[in-house]
Amino acid sequence: MTISTIPAPMGLGPYELVRRLATGGMAEVYLARRAGPHGFQKLVALKRILPQFGRDPDFVAMFVDEARVCARLAHPNIVQVFDFGEQDGALYMAMEYVDGTTAARLVRAAAGQAEEIPLDVCLHIALSLLRALEYAHTARDEGGKLLELVHRDVSPGNVLIDRSGTVKLTDFGIARAVEIERRTDAGQLKGKLGYMSPEQVVGRELDARSDLFTLGIVLAEMLILRPLFSGGKELDVLLRIRDADLGAIDRAGARVPDDVRAVLFRALARDPAMRWPSAAAFAEALEEIVRRRRLQVGPARLAAFIERLGLVSAAEGEDGESGTPSTAPIECDTNTRRVLREEEAVAPAPSSKPVAPEIYRVKKGSELLGPMAYPRLVELFATGQLGASSEISRENGRFRPANEVAEVSRFFTSPALAWDTDFVTEAVERGPIGARSVPSRLFRLAVRRETGALALRDGARRKRIFFVEGTPEFVTSTDRSELLGELLVERGQVLRIEVEMALAMLPRTGGHLGDALVGLGVLRPIELFRAIHDQTRERLADAFRWRSGDVVFARGVRSQQETLPLGVDTYELIGRGIRQGYPDAEIEGLLAPAMDHAVERVSAPPVRLEMFRLPAPEAAVLEAVTGKATVRELEAQLVVRGVADRAQVLRAIFLGLVCELLRSPAWPALAAT
Repeated sequence: MTISTIPAPMGLGPYELVRRLATGGMAEVYLARRAGPHGFQKLVALKRILPQFGRDPDFVAMFVDEARVCARLAHPNIVQVFDFGEQDGALYMAMEYVDGTTAARLVRAAAGQAEEIPLDVCLHIALSLLRALEYAHTARDEGGKLLELVHRDVSPGNVLIDRSGTVKLTDFGIARAVEIERRTDAGQLKGKLGYMSPEQVVGRELDARSDLFTLGIVLAEMLILRPLFSGGKELDVLLRIRDADLGAIDRAGARVPDDVRAVLFRALARDPAMRWPSAAAFAEALEEIVRRRRLQVGPARLAAFIERLGLVSAAEGEDGESGTPSTAPIECDTNTRRVLREEEAVAPAPSSKPVAPEIYRVKKGSELLGPMAYPRLVELFATGQLGASSEISRENGRFRPANEVAEVSRFFTSPALAWDTDFVTEAVERGPIGARSVPSRLFRLAVRRETGALALRDGARRKRIFFVEGTPEFVTSTDRSELLGELLVERGQVLRIEVEMALAMLPRTGGHLGDALVGLGVLRPIELFRAIHDQTRERLADAFRWRSGDVVFARGVRSQQETLPLGVDTYELIGRGIRQGYPDAEIEGLLAPAMDHAVERVSAPPVRLEMFRLPAPEAAVLEAVTGKATVRELEAQLVVRGVADRAQVLRAIFLGLVCELLRSPAWPALAAT
């Protein structure tokens, strides 16, 4: 087959471009040749940043970071970077050219031909990748400091297989390392849908165990020949990943042997602490299976298998097209989207035209508000400044009771949003808000697995948390800064004009701002998912900062809202809320009456300490309470022993007393508060 040439560019630096291999969101890859004296030539995969992004500092920085990181990695299972250069403002890097296929093509071909991938082949690929990851995770810089590298995109398309059966991991373009942390902060959207860890989906800090989770996905999919986290909608896939839903493995039956299943389930644990501690430990578990089963694991079997599937041909020749030359698909950083700039703002497309009137006036008692646009009207209802007693006029029409105006009707039908209406139920517990009341009430709701609504009120300020069997399901607040649109604007994810456009569409989207933003193309579903998750966490964390007002729990009340499962654990929430909402000085003051009194562990606590997922020093403090030492004595002993600092000791003891893990005669009973 004749090698096709391309019109432009014909070359970059010392490299002659033979043909284009792949084009993605930010870069393209060519098969290129470097010639030398006496007939020397070397084929490489030449990756260059696309011209339209050559002046974008973020794209350029990410491309440079990839080159710098990869240049330090020299391992037989990692694609090597040979060279990095610039010509006429175009950046490029020369990488090892892998003549073969990818794990993604392997899975598709096997599934298409109804042929299972042999276990020894799957394990050979997984072990090769684990060796690559162990090397990358433990790589150090020139000064001997750990790079703390996390690949963040271990997916079948980034697993290259050459025709000899050698497996190589590629595409460190979105990797995180200490020195490039400025562009890879926790919370940024990195990685491919379907190949993320639970912590990656919700935007938490990542470490090497995230890569082990995604490698577990790759291994599972080679065994079951289908996506592990499949689903019609992107949000459904994200929820399955977040919850580590491994039903696809269970349904695969004998395709996943029991010993392999056990190893996989640990790799795919939702909690990183429950996974294999390192790539080496994961590999050792797989190697034990190889030894026990007496499998012959190596590149020869893989090479024969990909040839049999027709993924490569038997003919050799690097510069011919007898094989299937492969390079990883080039992906645009998924945090990048086209942002509608203020000067480019245009009216919504006809299909997105707002159906609500544009101008409203409102009577609130004797006060007349307006004229105002629909977004402002929604904000006033959402923050509790308007209620059922208000009257609304549309386009200078007659004033009607607010609950008769269709576009704001949801603020009267939902217990979550009707701020001027108390819960209609007799099963109500009331009490004042104090420094101990919020964590203690949340703890009791979790222990009793209560379903109902917890309402906090302090003057005009309100918050409602809806629980289902002790777990938060939905949270609303009158605080304007906690509204979804405000959160997105503050983060720079959307512009104010985009929020207003989406708000104008609310009657068409069932009143859901997030759905409108996705419908307009302003947000991707994963961005909406993370924004809602972060909004909920912030609303819950804020509850721990309340120090006045009253709190009511209405048993059995539901939000009556379509909810996205939050994945928030109440015990973990309490621990985090105390860390974020209670200054050290306040905790010291709360414990002052108990400092010289004995504190002891509750022999049969209502919940295990591990459920709180406390930082190691705080957990160690509670585990160290074995006798009847005073709080002051415990503090002195543990600080001297280096178990924790003073603030950590007191915070842990405060949590232990509030959550009935510890007891002290000086700590007042909280039954009434």
